[in-house]
Amino acid sequence: MPQFTSLSRSILLFVLAGLCEIGGGWLVWKWLRDGRPGWWGLLGGLVLMLYGIIPTFQTSHFGRIYAVYGGFFIVLSLLWGWALDGDRPDMADVVGSTIALIGVGLMMWWPRGG
Repeated sequence: MPQFTSLSRSILLFVLAGLCEIGGGWLVWKWLRDGRPGWWGLLGGLVLMLYGIIPTFQTSHFGRIYAVYGGFFIVLSLLWGWALDGDRPDMADVVGSTIALIGVGLMMWWPRGG
């Protein structure tokens, strides 16, 4: 059970970091590109700051965490665009995302000795 808890916690942290980065970036995008009020940009900046903090709660080293996070970012970005902007992922997006998640899963959770 401890391994499942550790895995679940790690995935949750990746998802939270992704939502903060994508959400913060989206708020800034909407402010600058779509003429939303300035507080959207300010809120986006604050949410982006949270994105910088959340990965520090992961147990592995910086390089691996940010490399693995990239795979989660790919999937979450496509899902965000679909949910909020109506841009449905196509087959290449789905296949590419699946490959990315398999790759980062190996990097993060492959059993390592000693």
